[in-house]
Amino acid sequence: MKKSPPLKQERSIVLFDGVCHLCQAAVRFIIDRDPSGRFAFASLQSDTAARLLGRALPEGEAPSTIILVENGSCYTQSTAALRIARRLRLPWPALYVFIVLPSPIRDLIYNFIAARRYRWFGKDTACMVPTPEIRSRFIEEE
Repeated sequence: MKKSPPLKQERSIVLFDGVCHLCQAAVRFIIDRDPSGRFAFASLQSDTAARLLGRALPEGEAPSTIILVENGSCYTQSTAALRIARRLRLPWPALYVFIVLPSPIRDLIYNFIAARRYRWFGKDTACMVPTPEIRSRFIEEE
């Protein structure tokens, strides 16, 4: 799934695997390069993600993609990563040039890493708890 029907959402929200160390590092990377705070975050295991996506993650199923909710649409895998990169501080927007490659080719690389992320980088037993310094960037459960 690359793009879904429009959602009623105005903020750009990054949904990530909250137990994955690589995904947690990616969130910190984005925050450090997004000083104006264009992105908000929620774990894919959260009620916020279920509400935004219209479904809960099945019990025991590891989320295998990052999801960007932007301008009322959802983007996944390499498309989400490149759309995020283009809104970060320089030099990261230059990576957006890879959007011209067909998504199946881009997603081969994305999926190769995603399938091995727990083995290579590790995982936690519970979702990431944001530090007080970055807590305002996370969507609180209602």
